[in-house]
Amino acid sequence: MKSETSHHQDPPQSQETASLVRRLAGPSSGKAGLAKDQSEINRIIADVSKGSKFYENEKKKDKELTERINKVLKIRNEVTRGVDISKVEANVDQLIAELESQRDLTQTIVHVDMDAFYASVEILNNPELAGKPFGVGRGVLTTASYEARKYGVRSGMAGFVAKKLCPDLIFVSNHFSKYMEISNQIMSIFKRYDPTMFPAGCDEGYLNITAYCEEHSISAEDCTQEMRHTVFEETKLTVSAGIAPNKMLAKICSDRNKPNGQFHLPFDRESIVSFMHDLSIRKVPGIGRVNERLLESIGIKTCGDIFTHRATLALMDKQFGLHFLLKTYLGIASNEVHPPQREERKSIGAERTFSPTDDREKLLQKLEHIAAELEADMSSNGWTGKTVTLKYKLDTYQVFSRAKSLSRYVSSKEELFSIGKELFLAEGRPKLRLIGLRVTKLKDLRAPFPAGIKRFFEPANLSPRKRLKLDADANQKGRHDPDDAGEQHMDAMPGYYEHEETMHEMQIYDESEDDQAERLDLVVEKPKERIRPPASTPARPSSSSARLEDILPEIYPAKPKPLGRERSKSDVGPQPDRSRSDVSDEKKAQTCPICSRTLTTDNQGLNAHIDFCLSKTAIQEAREEGTGSSAGAPGRKTKPKPTSAISESKGWEFLMGQKDIPANRSKGSKQRKK
Repeated sequence: MKSETSHHQDPPQSQETASLVRRLAGPSSGKAGLAKDQSEINRIIADVSKGSKFYENEKKKDKELTERINKVLKIRNEVTRGVDISKVEANVDQLIAELESQRDLTQTIVHVDMDAFYASVEILNNPELAGKPFGVGRGVLTTASYEARKYGVRSGMAGFVAKKLCPDLIFVSNHFSKYMEISNQIMSIFKRYDPTMFPAGCDEGYLNITAYCEEHSISAEDCTQEMRHTVFEETKLTVSAGIAPNKMLAKICSDRNKPNGQFHLPFDRESIVSFMHDLSIRKVPGIGRVNERLLESIGIKTCGDIFTHRATLALMDKQFGLHFLLKTYLGIASNEVHPPQREERKSIGAERTFSPTDDREKLLQKLEHIAAELEADMSSNGWTGKTVTLKYKLDTYQVFSRAKSLSRYVSSKEELFSIGKELFLAEGRPKLRLIGLRVTKLKDLRAPFPAGIKRFFEPANLSPRKRLKLDADANQKGRHDPDDAGEQHMDAMPGYYEHEETMHEMQIYDESEDDQAERLDLVVEKPKERIRPPASTPARPSSSSARLEDILPEIYPAKPKPLGRERSKSDVGPQPDRSRSDVSDEKKAQTCPICSRTLTTDNQGLNAHIDFCLSKTAIQEAREEGTGSSAGAPGRKTKPKPTSAISESKGWEFLMGQKDIPANRSKGSKQRKK
């Protein structure tokens, strides 16, 4: 027996390390046009940021991630101790052979990406900006010209930091209406080549040009060149493109010859595997700064390293997602391209970033403007909803949200502002740099049938809570089947929720008796405070991923126990803040939504009573007897399939108000529910 642990050396853990400097450089440090060696630029960014609230917040996050990495390394050392690595690798090689059978080289996918889109539009409006270093945005830049990028200026960077890097930098205000106008024009050109293209942002998209090339007897190279030329002729803007057999590869390729270029990856296995071998793991869609550090901690810096460390990844499947990473190494991903569907939409919202202020009147004024904009979007797009969420970011860069669920649907400016104001005033006098409103639990006013019509076709023996849960799962699932392994490349690494900001969420309810059962389901499914799962929390394995016990039956017959420690609060999830006035344990008259009895009890007692009511089989038997339905026999439970973690429409969703924050429950919350 031999162990792999002796080949690893843990990274230094000091906070004044390269990890913090890299983190301060921002998430867009890999943008096209930036200098290859950014060490000096990153040092300047760190020096300029020192002492700021942004610096302290990033330092705190870097420390938390370092602690998380320490836990991951302890798990690695534990699971690899005494294991025959050669046997593990042999079993993983069998899995690789199975995954290889999924490779599809029949479709030609193109990823198109406009070059410095906002900056290019600003040059159209003001030709004098051409050839000059400038950034779009004031407090925080939304993009930068290629001349500014040479100095290290990039999107997401604070204005004062950008000015330090480039003293001659020119600041230009955003003009979102103009960006959207030109975006629509560009998308209409792309649709000439693929009517069912998917716009992955206001300035990028995926096309399947297989049919177009066949119909016009044109090569993929010439078709893409023609498309890019048409965009320039009609808009005077340049676009880069990547041509490959699937979406993941096409997106990576579109960045290869930026700006104003294209790259065609040969459609054969050897070329694809060779292309991926030396590719930085950070270039893979769905792997950001956090996952990059986590993978680097176990020795994975390139996609080729995935194969080298495949035994460790197999033994730590729950932490990293073996299936996802092996497909990344092989360059296998989805080649399905279709436009977004209305039924896939989960929320609609608007938000504003501004200079930090605690002026309540100014903040309320901004909130009122946001409510008006949100009303216009909901009205023009045919949506209404039951849950309104207030999102705000403190001047310390911490992000919080407060939500209120209603018994009725709302969409008017007055209702949205009233609810947002109520939630905002309950927070005291915070100093904010961002505020926004979002509406969820949507109802599609353009739907041909009521959303609840499916209830008439469901098994009669479902309990109210089970029925609500299945509805929620169906709503989360949307149009895509999570078993479609090809779609996984657009997700983040399984088990690691890579939003950089911690979302503290509280639910407040204002509802009728009919909605109380739904509230109880929400209380179970949504913790009062949502945080990223700790490193010790196992990932939810994808339904399409092979189970570890199936891959390694000889040497891994049973699941390993936790590392001999007590279960901490981080393992079981955050606890409700009992100091808040909205979390009440006082006894009062409450009606059970199941049996309609009125009880004098607190919330805990009511929940216990409802659990008792739901456990009585008499309710199910009576319903079955009344309907004569035998579908869904008692005792048969259908496990809902896990859903995708990360949306692929970032820029587009930001402008259109579609960006969602996915729920990522930890194992601890499931244990608590049981």
